[in-house]
Amino acid sequence: MTVEKHPKQAVLWTPDEGKKTQCFLCEHRCLIHDGKIGRCGVRKNIGGVLYSLNYDKVVSANPDPIEKKPLFHFQPGSKSFSIATMGCNFCCEFCQNWQISQAVVETGEIDGQAISPEQIVNAATRYGCKSIAYTYTEPTVFMELCTDCGKLARQHGLANVFVSNGYQTKEAIDFAAEWLDGINIDLKAFSEDYYHRLCKAKLQPVLDTIEYIARHTNIWLETTTLLVPDENDSEEELKRLTEFLVTTAGPDFPWHVSRFYPQYKFSGSVPTPLESLQRAYEIGKQAGLHYVYLGNIPGSSRENTYCYNCGRILIERIGYNVTSNKIKDSKCPDCGTGIAGVDLG
Repeated sequence: MTVEKHPKQAVLWTPDEGKKTQCFLCEHRCLIHDGKIGRCGVRKNIGGVLYSLNYDKVVSANPDPIEKKPLFHFQPGSKSFSIATMGCNFCCEFCQNWQISQAVVETGEIDGQAISPEQIVNAATRYGCKSIAYTYTEPTVFMELCTDCGKLARQHGLANVFVSNGYQTKEAIDFAAEWLDGINIDLKAFSEDYYHRLCKAKLQPVLDTIEYIARHTNIWLETTTLLVPDENDSEEELKRLTEFLVTTAGPDFPWHVSRFYPQYKFSGSVPTPLESLQRAYEIGKQAGLHYVYLGNIPGSSRENTYCYNCGRILIERIGYNVTSNKIKDSKCPDCGTGIAGVDLG
């Protein structure tokens, strides 16, 4: 007799009446009927048990500069071994990685290769990486693989970082806090309408995640806003967004403002004007943020890290490459001001 082999059993769910399962991995908190899948497209109820369908479906595995995440105050100048599986709990109409994040929802197919946590950690070590990054798609929806890799990575002296939309539940954050060292959260806008209309999600859970990580965990936090023309780039909205970051997370957590290029369902749009990015930079600094960066503009001086006290250039970057790092013992060498971050130099 042939015994059916089920995929990896999921984490963070409870059984419900009539073989239904309640997932509490993300703030959609899907109630999933037997034989059905959650909104992410990669978690399925089979006979009253929730399983991960993408655990052994790795679609990307390669070393990247940590600056690509972007994480500028976390082991700057190092390499991070980046992995991803298909699936996402958002449906962003401007998604930059839509070919792997949205294909599951659109086609129902989950591609990828079976690569074990041991193989991933060994590859990270072989490439001289200092961390493993769970990125390109939403890592929350492949939490099972992240967990097995993350715990093993820690045993081998590697850090772990997420690049995330911030829609985790508090339970999921607590679950990952044992091995998760850093995270960059996309704060896509400061409007419920934007999140509902363009991402099929809600703003408030993302704000709650930022606050919870900043105030109640030891996970290093950076945030990114992709500035989409005429959608989330008004001066009023950016003022509210940056004021939230300063008052809730604090001035030391970096904010990255990233240039939009037409993608996916926004392919008919235009790239973000440079003057809009510069205005966002100035708004962030006026709000009191110590570290504001402009992304997707190779060669811009706004990619550099400056001492917020004396103005000294501390880390010089060209694109994703660090060309010099003057930080000593996490301090500015000129004025002695402490520079926030992890393993800065």
